[in-house]
Amino acid sequence: MNVFSYFKGDRVIWMIVLLLSLLSLAAVYSSIVTLAYKYQDGDTEVYLFKHFRLIVLGFVLMFITHRIKYTYYSRISQIMLIAAVPLLLYTLASGANLNEASRWISIPGTGLTFQTSDFAKLALIMYLARVLTQKQNEINDFKTVLIHIMIPVALICGLILPANFSTAALLFTTCLILMFIGRVKLKYIGGVLGIGILGFCLLLAIATVAPKTLPRVATWAQRIETFFTGAEDADPDKSFQANQAKIAIATGGIIGKGAGNSTQRNFLPHPYSDFIYAIVIEEYGLVGGVVIVLLYLILLFRGVRVSTKSEKTFGTLLGFGLAFSLIFQGFINMAVAVNLFPVTGQPLPFLSMGGTSLLFSSIALGIILSVSRESGDAGSDVKEGGDVATT
Repeated sequence: MNVFSYFKGDRVIWMIVLLLSLLSLAAVYSSIVTLAYKYQDGDTEVYLFKHFRLIVLGFVLMFITHRIKYTYYSRISQIMLIAAVPLLLYTLASGANLNEASRWISIPGTGLTFQTSDFAKLALIMYLARVLTQKQNEINDFKTVLIHIMIPVALICGLILPANFSTAALLFTTCLILMFIGRVKLKYIGGVLGIGILGFCLLLAIATVAPKTLPRVATWAQRIETFFTGAEDADPDKSFQANQAKIAIATGGIIGKGAGNSTQRNFLPHPYSDFIYAIVIEEYGLVGGVVIVLLYLILLFRGVRVSTKSEKTFGTLLGFGLAFSLIFQGFINMAVAVNLFPVTGQPLPFLSMGGTSLLFSSIALGIILSVSRESGDAGSDVKEGGDVATT
């Protein structure tokens, strides 16, 4: 029996995820030393095995989702989007608070936490692909665009924004690009952009009048100010993360210090998640950093290739939206590590220490692989011309 026969879809994507996962185990094991001494009396294996279990679970979810015909995700996206709204509202009202942001909810009886914005992000991209497919003949009607596109995008991004600006901005940008590819008129895309800017300005106004209601706004302003004034001119406490990441990258050289020999892991606040790329460069040098960038570029290329080869509009939009979202997030993380962007708190997909981000990234790639697997397969639940059936 050939085990590999059960793994369908683009094999290059499977290989890249496997390589990133192996690199992740090495990088996370090296970067969790401080965390282990702080909470586990120096037992690094606790976090290593936890991360390994999440990677395995991610592969299981990827395998399951890639075996499901991708057109079924059209109907699933509606259910997920409906569920995302109360989940986000509950998170804002009663979620676990960390650094003045409520981003997680606890799953009763398990001790596990769940970041609802990852769920909502996946739901909105899938839903938007569905709507842009089904409403192709009505896409020039303002009422259709308002009800089916503008309101859902504004609602989901607006509910994510107060606690997680970077995720809301990444998702909003992905939606705009997906709308453009879906042939929505530029004036309507501009309308969505206008709604987003107006909503953000309203949030800033509320934060100015009542700063205690939205404490994260002050953090955003501080990070942007620190970034644009330059670390050498800013308060060292405010630019601490960026400075330590720079030191890690500068001391890595061409070939790095070697696996497990990072120094800055002892100083960076989150070397195993937000700044894991800086640790990779410190230990594996410029060579390791370039390899990671190339792997993500290849992953983007294969994701776009899968999308363009799909015979159905839904498959094209779904595959591209999910691929772009993942790689966009990855490059934002790397840009933060090399001080090209202000600190965002975005993990590096498939490389940062596991959590809900890893699991939902795995699901997203599983769906892309499903599109790849079904390319050229005219399913019975897809209408002629690429429209997803509503039944």
